[in-house]
Amino acid sequence: MARVEVSLRGRVRSARYAFLLVVLLGAYGASAQTVYKSTMPDGKVVYGETPAPGASRVDKMEPPPAKTGVTGLTPEEKSRADKLARERAASNAAAAKSQNRLDDARKALQQAEAARDAGKEPLPGERTGIAGGGSRLTEAYFARQKSLEQAVVAARKRLAESQGR
Repeated sequence: MARVEVSLRGRVRSARYAFLLVVLLGAYGASAQTVYKSTMPDGKVVYGETPAPGASRVDKMEPPPAKTGVTGLTPEEKSRADKLARERAASNAAAAKSQNRLDDARKALQQAEAARDAGKEPLPGERTGIAGGGSRLTEAYFARQKSLEQAVVAARKRLAESQGR
């Protein structure tokens, strides 16, 4: 149990030091001053602008060189980015083409169904008189109905193929 407490205490202390280090390094980068890492005889680490008195070891941490701006892309990064952009553009174009094909197939099906529904009534010349005074539909009427229905079936097939792609 005591060993677990010591381990836990050590982890908490390490976490504090890590947090302190992050804060100091953040301020360190902003101020660009030299920071001293002083290790005390009991193992405690102290960071400061001057070495801590009585430290058994002192490390001087110099600020990093100032950056002059944003660095550009390497040729490999640029070629990879260009390749990804081309692939994305090709994929978008293929998706748009597929969507246009699907929209056209839907529109063609709607038009074929509308033509079939509008063609139910016989046209002039598609009725012939019969001896009893009535009339009957001619073969031309039935042929026209069959072609209108075949157009609907073909349009449904094209739509199904477009949806399957």
